[in-house]
Amino acid sequence: MTSAANSAPLWQPDADRVAAARVTRFQAWAAEHHGAPAEGGYPALHRWSVDELETFWQAVAEWFDIRFTTPYERVLADRSMPGARWFPGATLNYAEHALRTAEDPARSAEPALLRVDETQEPAPVSWAELRRQVGALAARLRDLGVRPGDRVSGYLPNIPEAVTALLATAAVGAVWTSCAPDFGARSVLDRFQQVEPVVLFTVDGYRYGGKEHDRTATVAELRDELPSLRAVVHIPLLGTEAPEGAPEGALDWAAVTAGETEPVYEQVPFDHPLWVLYSSGTTGLPKAIVQSQGGILLEHYKQLGLHCDLGPGDRFFWYTSTGWMMWNFLVSGLLTGTTVVLYDGSPGHPTTGAQWAVAERTGATLFGTSAAYVMACAKAGVHPSRDHDLSRIGCVATTGSPLPPDGFRWLHDEVRADLWIASVSGGTDVCSCFAGAVPTLPVRIGELQAACLGTDLRSFDPQGEPLVGEVGELVVTNPMPSMPVRFWNDPDGSRYRESYFETYPGVWRHGDWITLTETGSVIIHGRSDSTLNRQGVRMGSADIYEAVERLPEIRESLVIGLEEPDGGYWMPLFVHLAPGAVLDDALRDRVKRTIREQLSPRHVPDEIIEVPGVPHTLTGKRIEVPVKRLLQGTDLAKAVNPGSVDNLDLLRFYEELARTRREARSAH
Repeated sequence: MTSAANSAPLWQPDADRVAAARVTRFQAWAAEHHGAPAEGGYPALHRWSVDELETFWQAVAEWFDIRFTTPYERVLADRSMPGARWFPGATLNYAEHALRTAEDPARSAEPALLRVDETQEPAPVSWAELRRQVGALAARLRDLGVRPGDRVSGYLPNIPEAVTALLATAAVGAVWTSCAPDFGARSVLDRFQQVEPVVLFTVDGYRYGGKEHDRTATVAELRDELPSLRAVVHIPLLGTEAPEGAPEGALDWAAVTAGETEPVYEQVPFDHPLWVLYSSGTTGLPKAIVQSQGGILLEHYKQLGLHCDLGPGDRFFWYTSTGWMMWNFLVSGLLTGTTVVLYDGSPGHPTTGAQWAVAERTGATLFGTSAAYVMACAKAGVHPSRDHDLSRIGCVATTGSPLPPDGFRWLHDEVRADLWIASVSGGTDVCSCFAGAVPTLPVRIGELQAACLGTDLRSFDPQGEPLVGEVGELVVTNPMPSMPVRFWNDPDGSRYRESYFETYPGVWRHGDWITLTETGSVIIHGRSDSTLNRQGVRMGSADIYEAVERLPEIRESLVIGLEEPDGGYWMPLFVHLAPGAVLDDALRDRVKRTIREQLSPRHVPDEIIEVPGVPHTLTGKRIEVPVKRLLQGTDLAKAVNPGSVDNLDLLRFYEELARTRREARSAH
């Protein structure tokens, strides 16, 4: 992927849009009240936000009117990483801020949530009703003995009940954690057993791809294997009303959310845990990542209110599940007074273009999806603007993997020319973005617009020297409020330090290859732990995928670079073909020519191998490192955590391929 830093922008906001953007108004206010630069636009504001880190975050807290019930002593008492201490002395509550709009009589009847399933018929939940349910459920949780710091878990799809349960948990000061119901029992237990929840919210099943999927047996297994549980709350999504179809002894959702109880918001310290998120866990137990009420509150106000430009009147739709950080990020849309769209179903049912239909039906103003979905639409010949009224969409955002240049062009051509395209990149680790959406900057093909405010994003070489215009490690050199306060069950902090701070002491190393361009934009090249290094030339796997998957015959691909015991380097490219395609010599030659001409002759694969599919994590990311370990001879049980992958049989295919190759080599 090459930089287009000197090319003409694909999109440029006009003067009216720049003037109306919330980040423009914030900059003018911060210039008047906190000494931010009044001139120089976003680049100057970003520089100030990292140079004057404490002043910037104080300004964010004031601009968004954060309700501190006790005042803070200072913004950042200790900026060491790990161990930064934000807003010591302050107390607050995340749920109180998420429900502030419900206190406005002029808006309380408006929809806070729009629930959509595969019928694509939106069902609203008003701000007043959401607040009522949260008040009732929080009181019931307290009746059950749930106290600040206790863990409350959800085995739930992306439905309003999940949002209510999260907010009620936060109101009590308890710690939320969730998994999607397509996770098997082992995957859920690998996560929930670490944190020992006292309450479990469950469904009887879910609908996906036009079919019903019963989960009652899985729920029974979770109950048996989670001895910490004091209560299970049953949500009859498929219609099994408690008690007949519910687990024995379970409480019924309707009962625990009945009544008129004013919400009581526990005022907790700034760094009090809000939720636990999990890493993919492909090579061991998932990391249980703890983020704070205050840290998430500030980071998400900044990210959603300034970068995503969301506020009252907007409708925020991001295709996600409760097992991915983007769900938590989506729920935080409520902080800005935005209506949040919750879609529960397959991204491509009944047709590939289903998400565009949901965006139309809900009047989405910001539509977020995966780069993979955009490319799938392009390959399937979907025509969003021809088939749908998408006039309300101001921004299409993508994450999960870098959006290839062809994805930018397709959105520009098939949605509309005047479209803000925001390719963003961050991580579960911070539940936010390091780089991405800026409503006042141009969009260039293949690039993320800029590093985010308050994010001291750099690219480092192996010696820790900063790079511009060259590929390096993505690092963050100053703390962010939403960085984990700790990992669960990591008493001495060693696992936390090993995850981010071993390569460059005191600096967060995220594990992505990036280029920071001279114009301040960012190019993501894929994970640095799966880098392809041939003859000293490094390339990210994402660059290979972007080039190869332009070919209509290639549905998906996986590339591995393998250092061999004899000092050699084997780089196979695995291809999952589109229906009807054949991997013959002509297609092999086209693949090699594509890589040679568009990327580098050094990165032409040694072999191109047809495979029945590409394995993914449960959140849809390609699994590269475990496949590399299998090819190096590691046993499947040691190379990957079986509960973390979408199709274990696919990995057995790669394991068998590795065994066959080793036997062939030893025979020679």
